[in-house]
Amino acid sequence: MSTALMGHPVQVAYVTPDPIAAAHQWASLYGAGPFFVMRHIHVTDVVYRGAPSSFDHTSAYGWWGDTMIELFCQHDDTPSVVRERYAANESGIHHLACFVDDLPAALARCASAGLPTAMTAVAGATTFAFVDAVAATGHFWELYEPTDGLRGFYAMVRNAHQDRDHRDPVRIIS
Repeated sequence: MSTALMGHPVQVAYVTPDPIAAAHQWASLYGAGPFFVMRHIHVTDVVYRGAPSSFDHTSAYGWWGDTMIELFCQHDDTPSVVRERYAANESGIHHLACFVDDLPAALARCASAGLPTAMTAVAGATTFAFVDAVAATGHFWELYEPTDGLRGFYAMVRNAHQDRDHRDPVRIIS
């Protein structure tokens, strides 16, 4: 897939049954982190495959090399881009995330390339969308516009890693 379609990846995300345990493992084995855990992230306006839905999930965000790592789980079996690929006890790569300048335009470009929008939702001031590229790449792509708040969060996670403050490899922030 050409990065011109949507931009370069800024995050790699894995589904896992237990994001906190996975974050400890990533910190120990790979030197990633520290990880910042957000439990039951509040999202609204969820649309999955054209139908209203919900998305109750917990994510652990850490830095590794030049990119953010997200380790997350969905807490229920509501239809979603997670449950269509993974059962509650399964793990694996789920998506790569990209910043885009104009989310509707990026989704239109993806649709024109045969990559439909599978799910959209809003978290705080950020609208995000999952593009179905599973047949082409083996994973979804998550797209969102780089708001000041989102850029600030990425910078905070990256700076914690670069400062090498790993005394607490997993930190619960909400």
